[in-house]
Amino acid sequence: MKPPRLFLFLLLLLPVGPMSAAEAPKQLLASGHVDEAIVRLEQEIKHNPNDPESHNLLCRAYFMLDEWDHAIAACERAVDLAPQQSVYHLWLGRAYGEKADQAGVFSAAGLAKKVRVSFERAVELDPKSSEARTDLGEFYAEAPGIVGGGKEKARAQADALMTFDPARGHWLLARIDEKNKDAVAAERNYRAAIEASHSGARAWLDLANFYFYAHRLDEMERTIHTLESSPVDHPEALMHAAGILARAGRDHQAAIRLLRRYLTSPVEEGPAFKAHDQLGQLLEKQGDRKGAAEEFRAALALAHGYAHAEEDLKQVDH
Repeated sequence: MKPPRLFLFLLLLLPVGPMSAAEAPKQLLASGHVDEAIVRLEQEIKHNPNDPESHNLLCRAYFMLDEWDHAIAACERAVDLAPQQSVYHLWLGRAYGEKADQAGVFSAAGLAKKVRVSFERAVELDPKSSEARTDLGEFYAEAPGIVGGGKEKARAQADALMTFDPARGHWLLARIDEKNKDAVAAERNYRAAIEASHSGARAWLDLANFYFYAHRLDEMERTIHTLESSPVDHPEALMHAAGILARAGRDHQAAIRLLRRYLTSPVEEGPAFKAHDQLGQLLEKQGDRKGAAEEFRAALALAHGYAHAEEDLKQVDH
């Protein structure tokens, strides 16, 4: 999508000198200012084209925007420049994975192999990375054997996680149980993850998600209410819990409350512009068209080309 002229003009006004810590791209991504992050990262890359961290952060910015081709190109460059960095392989695998979800059958198979190779390399370089082992284990659990998947491989990753991050280990075991259509074992492992995480919000979110897909909506709703008062170990859990309530058509007031709470201190894992858009949709359903429009505009102020917010704003403006 071609940026509007006003946006391009405003970009020219951004300072090109040294950035303060508050203005650093990583902080901009965490706060959801993805447009500004991309501009600053492209400035950094122009001045230092061989800086792998700038390429990795640019990949993550495009990842937030669901622009998989741009994300892959930036992540591939980061890996080329610093092939020993586990986290760069991890993000490259994630970008390949999202692209695979959108691809046709034959393209998806080729991309899935790239996902596996990237995640395996990330684990090889940092065996104690919970994120890398979790993503690799999930890939093994979900992918067919023809592209390197397998439940026993997934279980091996869960066993490794249990030695240093048992909450994630139980989560992965629960996902394997679900693939085996063993709902009783899956629920048991989701609850074990809650205990291992000391009742952290993310583990409650995972249990709520399990109940949602099992069509156990009353239990899902109660679980999210418990999440609300739990330690917020992963703030994005608040945003995703609101999304579950919205999809289920349950307790929109709680969903609005969760999103507003989340937006006081957003993180990269839950892009703020997407949270603003979700909040706008909920306010529109409540009949608050003015409040909805404000949220959609807030989303577009952070990510000017975010198509969902553009369409939502058109709806309420009409």
